[in-house]
Amino acid sequence: MEHPVPDDARRVGLAATAHGFRSSFRDWAAERTSLPREVAEMALAHAVENRVEAAYARSDLLERRRELMERWANYLDDV
Repeated sequence: MEHPVPDDARRVGLAATAHGFRSSFRDWAAERTSLPREVAEMALAHAVENRVEAAYARSDLLERRRELMERWANYLDDV
């Protein structure tokens, strides 16, 4: 299985893993945005584990996820 992002990172001298990128994104979303945690969790394709909560979570939060990912892209552009 190919890992294009970590492979590209290694080419420029960075030690990186896919999990590390995902973890960094999750920390950034929690610390630097006021969006609900569910938006970041859904952006990471995490399943809702609580059965009751899952029964009521019917939205895909697409617009909120789009906003989050645009903000993440802008953040990365500035780093």
